[in-house]
Amino acid sequence: MAKLYFYYASMNAGKSSHLLQADFNYRERGMRTMLWTAALDSRSDGQVKSRIGLESAAYRFHADTDLWAEVGISHAAEPLDCVLVDESQFLTPEQVWQLARLADEAGIPVLCYGLRTDFQGELFPGSAVLLGIADALVELKAVCHCGRKATMNLRVDASGAAVKQGAQTEIGGNDRYVALCRKHFSAALTHTG
Repeated sequence: MAKLYFYYASMNAGKSSHLLQADFNYRERGMRTMLWTAALDSRSDGQVKSRIGLESAAYRFHADTDLWAEVGISHAAEPLDCVLVDESQFLTPEQVWQLARLADEAGIPVLCYGLRTDFQGELFPGSAVLLGIADALVELKAVCHCGRKATMNLRVDASGAAVKQGAQTEIGGNDRYVALCRKHFSAALTHTG
């Protein structure tokens, strides 16, 4: 029975490299996969890229992409063994349900990788639905500078100061975000001077 998986973590936990390793394992056994990443992330350029240098071509989803239809066309032409989705926090709730349908009705395992929360500690809409309906939730671990598990994503400005307000989505890497434990995240947001 195919399942919908959600692998979640803070920034710098190795989500993309984990996805690429899973993809490699399927393909090494002669199985067919389909990779997706968010078109919203302009850095991706149609690739799933990890910070350690691994990368692979991927389809790009927009907010209006019908994943049930798009994956279904490919699956009908040649059966898929797995669908892997990077940056799944950017999925719409409808797209998460489309992915669940792929697992339930088409029998294709779907592995989603993404952030759980934004820079204010709020759930992304796609992550919220994945946390609610995924068959399996897997937390990948990152480490705060203090050695504790990093669960939060602090947005910083060019000088490294915490950004407390703004749009939920602002694309960036280590130049814009720092993975922290909840204690240090809270301290950074309440620090005034």
